[in-house]
Amino acid sequence: MRTFFPSESGKESQLNALNPQSWLQVERGKLPKLPSNSSSSSIESLIKVPEPPVLPFFKPVDYVEVLAQIHEELELCPPEEQSNLYLLQFQVFRGLGEVKLMRRSLRAAWQKASSIHEKLIFGAWLKYEKQGEEHISDLLVTCDKCAHEFGPVDILTELPIDATVSSTHENISMNGNQISRNVSFRIEDEKIDCDRQKISSLSAPFHAMLNGCFSESLREDIDLSQNNITASGMRTINEFSMTGSLNEVPTHLLLEILVFANKFCCEKLKDACDRKLASLVSSREDAVELMEYALEENCPVLAASCLQVFLNDLPDCLNDSRVVEIFRGADKQQRLIMVGLASFSLYCLLSEVCMNLDPQSDKTACFLERLVDFSENDRQRMLAFHQLGCLRLFRKEYDEAKRLFEAALNAGHIYSVAGLARLSYIKGHKLWSYEKMSSVICSLTPLGWMYQERSLYCEGAKRWENLEKASELDPTLTYPYMYRAATLMRKQNVQAALAEINRVLGFKLALECLELRFCFYLALEDYQSAICDVQAILTLSPDYRMFEGRVAASQLRTLVREHVENWTTADCWLQLYDRWSSVDDIGSLSVIYQMLESDAAKGVLYFRQSLLLLRLNCPEAAMRSLQLARQHASSEHEKLVYEGWILYDTGHCEEGLSKAEESIEIKRSFEAFFLKAYALADSSQDPSCSSTVVSLLEDALKCPSDRLRKGQVCIL
Repeated sequence: MRTFFPSESGKESQLNALNPQSWLQVERGKLPKLPSNSSSSSIESLIKVPEPPVLPFFKPVDYVEVLAQIHEELELCPPEEQSNLYLLQFQVFRGLGEVKLMRRSLRAAWQKASSIHEKLIFGAWLKYEKQGEEHISDLLVTCDKCAHEFGPVDILTELPIDATVSSTHENISMNGNQISRNVSFRIEDEKIDCDRQKISSLSAPFHAMLNGCFSESLREDIDLSQNNITASGMRTINEFSMTGSLNEVPTHLLLEILVFANKFCCEKLKDACDRKLASLVSSREDAVELMEYALEENCPVLAASCLQVFLNDLPDCLNDSRVVEIFRGADKQQRLIMVGLASFSLYCLLSEVCMNLDPQSDKTACFLERLVDFSENDRQRMLAFHQLGCLRLFRKEYDEAKRLFEAALNAGHIYSVAGLARLSYIKGHKLWSYEKMSSVICSLTPLGWMYQERSLYCEGAKRWENLEKASELDPTLTYPYMYRAATLMRKQNVQAALAEINRVLGFKLALECLELRFCFYLALEDYQSAICDVQAILTLSPDYRMFEGRVAASQLRTLVREHVENWTTADCWLQLYDRWSSVDDIGSLSVIYQMLESDAAKGVLYFRQSLLLLRLNCPEAAMRSLQLARQHASSEHEKLVYEGWILYDTGHCEEGLSKAEESIEIKRSFEAFFLKAYALADSSQDPSCSSTVVSLLEDALKCPSDRLRKGQVCIL
């Protein structure tokens, strides 16, 4: 999930913070100096730490046990249940923040889909998760390979014609008289001549009317004017009865025939209309118009085709109220037509997309309510109740949030107790919240988040002690480091505060931690260090906004930059060499960010940036940098290397190896040999290839390059 639900009290605690732009202007001497006590207050306002949010994720107490359980069930369950288990596995990995494993689970769910609807949903979900990576499909095409999850599904093939639909009725006699072979249907002033037996073979009602005990069986002229069919429509039906196919028929006429076929139970004709209309859906406008007919006339092929258009248009289509109403208003029968038995998976996807667009919108609430309705087991109910509870908490609908968190807790989701504790705290029952969390800690194997949550309901040494325990049990939680660092900074223990925030930044490049350290440096008037952090922030997230979204990071950089010395290109290269050599990755990112503003070779710099970001475990930002490196490559052989790394980093190892070989054919370069060695080592299971890898690295060392990259090869 790209967004999260911010904490309730933390948001309100900073409302009176001094505008950081004004604070900087004071420091620059452009505004009158504030009194010392006011200045101290304004600096303190910069280093307040918001309370951690209650996350809308599935967070089991024992991840290992749950993942092992899922693995075991996958081996034993029938094939049609596998995709739902992979969806659960995806939710577990989301709670852990493991992006690569999340995508692997989604891909497995897509591959194991037991219905066309599941294939559409999980394919669209993969595409949504990989927004911005569509260029990879183009690269794969150059390698004669296709990324199937990005392409449309052939619905007509996936939903084959039911062989039992058509049945031919034999010619019969009545009262000893042979029934006339021909029949004419009159519609208004027009007369359409038809073969009686061909028309009667369309459905049981027509067969009974034309060959049975009805008076029409003895007539050669039958009036159909009152049956909502035009003469053109009846001529097309007659042609279909003779040929069994619909040729070039306009959409409006197909819809007319579809309604008529459904009324007279002409299943084969209806199926033909269903498929013909499905092949004509090419835009959101088409899908919106035709989905209504699909649901009204029970046309599963057309409904699936419209659904595919909607899902492939995520997230944009959820800004269209007509599309939202289709998903919101579908009843049980209509959902069965539209999405088969995959309702939970569909609304799981829709609710996630909506939470990323606006976590407190009415449509997000609506889709989460439907998710609760379609939950089929305790695991699904845990997720649905907890996510809807988080939304109600964020919208300050506290009574409803309490009911939902209690339901999630009763279903077995222990993490939902954090939501109950937070609600009690908001209502002024701080002691109850503390005791509730203490009860959970005593009754279960304690986890880091439990102590972090309990720390919110105590003060002083007790709070510090709980946060220390939280870091001991789960070092990846950022709030304990931030709280301790801010507390030390308020006590003017500068070195200890910086050491504390550096502890977490040493292994986890979290934007909120970089922002806090940036504030520390502002308070200390260490502008060189401050600009280093804000440039690292902009590298990770170019549109990042600081101080609760009130100020763009780029704007703060502009203000701080006036306080630092400008470096020449030579200075930048020296700084980059020093910082890269000392493994100061944040410093290296900052220098590269500054160098990219000059006329330097941007392709090489963006590539270096991607290497740093990968080392810092920031894969999305690294991929963005690799794309920019490809765009700014100064030569074809350099571009091929960057394309190779893009393919390799997205799991297409053999295609990455192919790009490296193409590059070497054009020009022998360090980067091309290094890529080939790396990809070969990863793609080959043959132990004998190790000598080939060593040989390739030796070839790389013979090519021109700087000592920084060659140092990596020497280490290898």
